[in-house]
Amino acid sequence: MERAKMAEAESLESAAEHERILREIESTDTACIGPTLRSVYDGEEHGRFMEKLETRIRNHDREIEKMCNFHYQGFVDSITELLKVRGEAQKLKNQVTDTNRKLQQEGKELVIAMEELKQCRLQQRNISATVDKLMLCLPVLEMYSKLRDQMKTKRHYPALKTLEHLEHTYLPQVSHYRFCKVMVDNIPKLREEIKDVSMSDLKDFLESIRKHSDKIGETAMKQAQQQRNLDNIVLQQPRIGSKRKSKKDAYTIFDTEMESTSPKSEQDSGILDVEDEEDDEEVPGAQDLVDFSPVYRCLHIYSVLGARETFENYYRKQRRKQARLVLQPPSNMHETLDGYRKYFNQIVGFFVVEDHILHTTQGLVNRAYIDELWEMALSKTIAALRTHSSYCSDPNLVLDLKNLIVLFADTLQVYGFPVNQLFDMLLEIRDQYSETLLKKWAGIFRNILDSDNYSPIPVTSEDMYKKVVGQFPFQDTELEKQSFPKKFPFSEFVPKVYNEIKEFIYACLKFSEDLHLSSTEVDDMIRKSTNLLLTRTLSNCLQNVIKRKNIGLTELVQIIINTTHLEKSCKYLEEFITNITNVLPETVHTTKLYGTTTFKDARHAAEEEIYTNLNQKIDQFLQLADYDWMTGDLDNKASDYLIDLIAFLRSTFAVFTHLPGKVAQTACMSACKHLATSLMQLLLEAEVRQLTLGALQQFNLDVRECEQFARSGPVPGFQEDTLQLAFIDLRQLLDLFIQWDWSTYLADYGQPNCKYLRVNPVTALTLLEKMKDTSRKNNMFAQFRKNERDKQKLIDTVAKQLRGLISSHHS
Repeated sequence: MERAKMAEAESLESAAEHERILREIESTDTACIGPTLRSVYDGEEHGRFMEKLETRIRNHDREIEKMCNFHYQGFVDSITELLKVRGEAQKLKNQVTDTNRKLQQEGKELVIAMEELKQCRLQQRNISATVDKLMLCLPVLEMYSKLRDQMKTKRHYPALKTLEHLEHTYLPQVSHYRFCKVMVDNIPKLREEIKDVSMSDLKDFLESIRKHSDKIGETAMKQAQQQRNLDNIVLQQPRIGSKRKSKKDAYTIFDTEMESTSPKSEQDSGILDVEDEEDDEEVPGAQDLVDFSPVYRCLHIYSVLGARETFENYYRKQRRKQARLVLQPPSNMHETLDGYRKYFNQIVGFFVVEDHILHTTQGLVNRAYIDELWEMALSKTIAALRTHSSYCSDPNLVLDLKNLIVLFADTLQVYGFPVNQLFDMLLEIRDQYSETLLKKWAGIFRNILDSDNYSPIPVTSEDMYKKVVGQFPFQDTELEKQSFPKKFPFSEFVPKVYNEIKEFIYACLKFSEDLHLSSTEVDDMIRKSTNLLLTRTLSNCLQNVIKRKNIGLTELVQIIINTTHLEKSCKYLEEFITNITNVLPETVHTTKLYGTTTFKDARHAAEEEIYTNLNQKIDQFLQLADYDWMTGDLDNKASDYLIDLIAFLRSTFAVFTHLPGKVAQTACMSACKHLATSLMQLLLEAEVRQLTLGALQQFNLDVRECEQFARSGPVPGFQEDTLQLAFIDLRQLLDLFIQWDWSTYLADYGQPNCKYLRVNPVTALTLLEKMKDTSRKNNMFAQFRKNERDKQKLIDTVAKQLRGLISSHHS
């Protein structure tokens, strides 16, 4: 039911709508009927509408038919008129058609022109739109082209700036174009490319810096040397407000503006070419040699890219590796000074670069990092210098090394690095330098002593005299009064040794320069080194000369004379040191020179050698002695060997005239005592089993010759008979036997004033036993048997009494 009702309602609604449309068609102008008909076709029941329209048309046809029937005559008239109108209409149609044809023919060109105009207007609109779009795209393309050019010319930091502008300003305006999307996709790649290329430039810079560190360091050390020379000149001249260049001024030569597009700022070479400067031209600043723009660019690029920490860590890591390479000394560094110089240049170059980076960048390196590197460098450098300097045996090389270390330390001190440990190490090298000096001067002294003729220096003119006096402080009014030619008492090695000692002092002073030591410390160093030279080096050289096997008495005498004068010159050496150090000898803790002791010891050794040498000569002569202990004949003259010995002693002691009195006297007394002792041993030696009174008398003649020599005063200064006392033992023994005064000897024995006080009972018994054996075997007095028996009994009696004396003495 409900469906039937709904269908009926819809049918009524559509019927009402169709009625409305029909009324609207009837009342509406034909030109405006289109929308109405569209509404019909838009609906779903246009079939019903057509039925209603047919019904309505039939109704109107019936009404027209009715009206025509009613108005038929009028209709006929109207038809007639209508036919007339049709003919006219046909004519009009023909005219319109003709006119239209003509118009079409005439307007064809216009249509063509209008079509062309239409196309032109369309193209114009397209071109205008294209131009507008291109005006938006051109800046993007220009910026991209600029970016490529900048990257091609390695202007990476400006390229990064361009990339930022391109990404944030230009590309958003044209982001809907495909080429822009390609650019957007390439931006991360371009950033990575800039990052990689800038890092590559940094690596090239680091490699270049590593290779050219020695050139940078050499230039920095030249600057320090020039500044030190300038300071020395200023100290020697009145100061006119001149000041040392501040460290800040050293950095004014750098342009840290990284946006500069000048060719220099865009170069990536780490080292700029610099021609060798002449000595009289200003040395370029150490940093003038370096183009730091790769570091600055890379730092800014990584900072913009947010990877600054990565860059800092990489830079520091690479520089640490380079520092370890720089601090590794070559194995043959100690052989030449150039080896040390190149080593120092590389270290200085490294730290000059790091110091500049510290002051021209913000945080790439910091003071803690620099201090850590410097501590490592200082420890490794000092260890290397200790090792390699120990191989140096040339004092000139050690001195040059010291000067180089001082320059090295001064250079780094200008840049704010602490160098106290280097100067402490120089004090260690100073001891080594002293040792090398001592070795060198040992050779010098040996050459002087070996080449000396050990003869007084002869002078034949005033100029020669002044030359010697100028070399050695010597004053002798008596020698000055003498006429030429004349001789100095000492030989040539005295002024030579004196001057070499002064040269040694100068050499010690050279090492103390620029070590920032006080005058007292310098004075103490020089005096200690000079003492070692005197007490060890010179003393050993003198001792070696004195102990030589082939040295003669003349040379020994001259050595004593020479050392005496050198001992006197020690006070002048003291004054010389005082003058060059300006430290008075009276200053507390001032070290005294031990030269006096050295020369005294050498002189005493020479004296002992003289005594030994004389005794050896005497022994050589005594080996020529050829006594016939069984002879009964007397030659009435001394033995030939003894006469030659006495002649030798006289000539020898004549040479002792320039020796100090005590030395000559001691030598003479020692020789006489040794001669007396040797003669006594000759008389009592075990090989002489028998001797006769005649042989004893001949021996007595030789002793008298010795006594005569002693009385003649071969050396002045002895009191009367003092020298003869050397032979007193022999004299009393011989007198006892020759005079056969046993009764006196036995009676006075033990008395303080007895005649034969120096005769020992053992000695007397030994000699008596030899004579007793001779008496028993001698047949010379065979016809006087009674006298022989009496004498034999006497000898036996004396021998018995002597044994008694010996026994009582032992008990």
